[in-house]
Amino acid sequence: MFGDLFEEDFSFISNNHFGKGKKSKPRGSEPPPPRDFTNLSGIKNQGGTCYLNSLLQTLLFTPEFREALFSLGPEELGSLDDSSKPDAKVRIIPLQLQRLFAQLLLLDQQAASTTDLTESFGWNSHEEMRQHDVQELNRILFSALETSLVGTSGHDLIKRLYHGIVVNQIVCKECKNISERQEDFLDLTVAVKGVAGLEEALWNMYVEEEYFENENLYRCGACDKLVEASKSAKLRKLPPFLTISLLRFNFDFEKCERYKETSCYTFPIQINLRPFCEQTEMDDSEYMYELFSVIIHKGGCYGGHYHVYIRDVDELGNWQLQVSPKGFSSLLDILHYPWFCISLPDENKVGLKEKHKLLFKSDSQGQGLQSLPQKNDVQWNSEKKPTRLRDSSGCHWFDLNDSKVQPIKEMEIEKQFQGKESAYMLFYRKSQLKRPPEARGNPRYQIPEHLLNEMNAANTELQKKRAECDSANNGIDLHLHLSSCYKFHNGALHPSLTWKEGVVDLTIDRRKTLGDLRQSVFQMLESWEGDMILSIAKPLPAGLHLYQILDGDELTLDGIGLADGADIFVWNGKEVGGTKVMTGADHEPVVINVLRLAEYNEGGKGQHFTESQHVFSCSTKLGDLRRALAPSGGIILKNGSGADKEAKNWEVFLEEDMKETVKGVGLMDGCSVLILDSHDQSFVNMSSGNLTAFTYDISWLQVKNFCRTQDEENHVKITATIETVRSLIVQGYKTGCFPEKFCHLPEDYTVKEAELKMGSLLGLFLHTYVFGFLVGDNWHLRRIDCMIHKTALFSLPDDSPHELLLRVQMGIPGERDYYDSTDLVWDISKECTTWALRQQVASHYCLPVDKIEIAKYFPERFEWLPISSWTQQISKRKRKKKQESLQSAPYHLKDGDIIGVKNLLLDDTKDFSTVRDDVGKEKQRQLALQKQKSRQAERLHDHVFSEEKLNIKHRKPEVALSINVGVFR
Repeated sequence: MFGDLFEEDFSFISNNHFGKGKKSKPRGSEPPPPRDFTNLSGIKNQGGTCYLNSLLQTLLFTPEFREALFSLGPEELGSLDDSSKPDAKVRIIPLQLQRLFAQLLLLDQQAASTTDLTESFGWNSHEEMRQHDVQELNRILFSALETSLVGTSGHDLIKRLYHGIVVNQIVCKECKNISERQEDFLDLTVAVKGVAGLEEALWNMYVEEEYFENENLYRCGACDKLVEASKSAKLRKLPPFLTISLLRFNFDFEKCERYKETSCYTFPIQINLRPFCEQTEMDDSEYMYELFSVIIHKGGCYGGHYHVYIRDVDELGNWQLQVSPKGFSSLLDILHYPWFCISLPDENKVGLKEKHKLLFKSDSQGQGLQSLPQKNDVQWNSEKKPTRLRDSSGCHWFDLNDSKVQPIKEMEIEKQFQGKESAYMLFYRKSQLKRPPEARGNPRYQIPEHLLNEMNAANTELQKKRAECDSANNGIDLHLHLSSCYKFHNGALHPSLTWKEGVVDLTIDRRKTLGDLRQSVFQMLESWEGDMILSIAKPLPAGLHLYQILDGDELTLDGIGLADGADIFVWNGKEVGGTKVMTGADHEPVVINVLRLAEYNEGGKGQHFTESQHVFSCSTKLGDLRRALAPSGGIILKNGSGADKEAKNWEVFLEEDMKETVKGVGLMDGCSVLILDSHDQSFVNMSSGNLTAFTYDISWLQVKNFCRTQDEENHVKITATIETVRSLIVQGYKTGCFPEKFCHLPEDYTVKEAELKMGSLLGLFLHTYVFGFLVGDNWHLRRIDCMIHKTALFSLPDDSPHELLLRVQMGIPGERDYYDSTDLVWDISKECTTWALRQQVASHYCLPVDKIEIAKYFPERFEWLPISSWTQQISKRKRKKKQESLQSAPYHLKDGDIIGVKNLLLDDTKDFSTVRDDVGKEKQRQLALQKQKSRQAERLHDHVFSEEKLNIKHRKPEVALSINVGVFR
């Protein structure tokens, strides 16, 4: 019955969301969190077991039930260790229930698991994910317990605590004969529809009489005829614990569907059942009951969530309401708040003091009182003898919602009279049931010794794991660099042998002091002599550099900002290997790329400079740098825009700049400077300080005389700028013959107008009877009748005119962004491989090939695909094969593609994505979700339409709730 009553809608599931039960991925070896300030344990939701959790908590906080269960020892129930033995009679369900109750009472964890208990029920993962009706579970669980306890001293446990009797009587109006029938009950089911509250429902059931009269007569057995009669029901026997089920769910026969009754339905905290009983002559105490548990259902008929309000009869938990100043609009509201009054603990302080009693937190054994921390800036002043805070009603009520437990006021129960979140089951206990004084605040009361030992061992293991976890979470790894393993040269510290040999790793708690760290280092370095100074170190491109000295042994490591993975240099504070070491940010070494014009065939394929790296202190004067790099009167140029290497961005350091420091003029690690010797200074316009022609655009050309005399040089290199005209290039050559397939260059053409590149090959010949014209991509030569003795210059045509126009952009160090993009024309006539592209990009930015990373951008997906396979070694067998082209999968490189570049000298992050990419991906995800929701809505609309058309509403087949119990008769 009600097999799938709450299956379809899980929107009301609380903290433990649907599908996150025991089947979810474990959170590593991290131990469960301890109990919160209430000192009560919740129960984990396995996915759909909130109804089970609510009922189990109610049974736990029924002290007479749990103590009766604990009274059954292993000699009657058996042992869980023997459950796998085929012949052993082990009553698994009561044993697992005992163990769960012991965990809830004693185990220091926020929430216990019901996995072992549900497995003893014979439930599979589908049962754990399927929610059932808690009223049905109450009856089935009691039946399973009764069956499991057959033949033990607890065979009548359920009957003794929950069994009651209702008697139905029919009285003949003529002979006064009484016909009666008894009915046993474990819970009473009362109507909600059309009833104002519990008392009215009980009055209708057990006080009002039904009359047989007129056409509806009763056949009396004594009179043997149809007579008028009255029918009534009374409570003949009251149980110690009265369970009342409210009929919130009904069936509408007109609409043929279930619905939930959400109208107001009141129930009292205390109730006198004398008017509803058959025998009324006993003392009032025999009829008085007190409410101690309310199971609440939140949601509708086909979906919802259960939680429970419970009165802590034995005061096992710490009850304290969290009062926040944000809830008050003024200081006057705080002063008028009934829970507090102003106290003067001393002459100078004013605090908020609880008007009645203060709350203190006890441990799981009810020992060792500890004051609670401040909450929401409200000061809690303690007395010398702390006592527990009680509600104004004298009762401690808690809301147990799966794993979450929080205190509530008794008046909160009134909010559960009506609405979608309303009371569903009520549990009352007789007022005359008194608890022994030794049970108050003692969770260990009446728990068997073997369970106490098991819980003590489990708590010890939990404490050990939490200590290990705490140490791991607060431990930081420090890298200690020993001065004896280092030497100072070229402006920085370098290991004498290898990095690993000079570094010692140390793990220490961040909450310890600097003095503790120093003592630990002394213990590790037993042979250390003299003063020990600890300095913060940082690996830089130039080497290891030292910063501030760690001082203040009483300060914590966290307080001085020592982070995980920090580098600490251990030395005497003066020198390393006999060399004085300058420390601090003012003496940081800076690695500068020094570029010079390359001679013919220097610098490697595709590079136009010779490049070398030099290290200078950031406090070095620029004049000293010039004397070191250009001693013979050269000049130094810097790139003004970083990533853009056009000629207009290179500027000359002026004479007044020579007094500035390297850091002052903006030179940082990875920055490039261009050194021009005296014979190269024709490229610089000294009046403006800018380059008139940048060597990257053009610096030299090759000229070959194809019809030379024996005295003339065959192949020469000529310095040229983009403004050099053709007549200057051919000057000095007067004879020669004409080779085929050369294109003619007019005399007044400049290098720029001819679209020549650095290193282009030009041919010199005697232009006598040929002329050139362009057909398609090739130049063709034809003879003419006249002879003109004139020297002419032709450029070699491109037999494979394949080029790609790429947009390259350099990443901004330390930011997820890029400088403005620049165009890069890449000749792919010979190869279109990763290595070739890396060379071209490195040359474009004047950086070493191994100091860059590149990636292609796919704007439609907001993704970057790294191009990073260049370092792989190619075997001789594979080297013969044609290397994969970047124009094929997965890159599909084409004109207009964006290439991102990372300068590893300044930025070691390999993440090419930007904030704009994140925003774009999020928009795409939202768009996809909207499309998905739209498709689901369309499918739902079509489904509803088809159902309305057929007048059929399909539901999942109902699955009966069951608990498997062994045979113990």
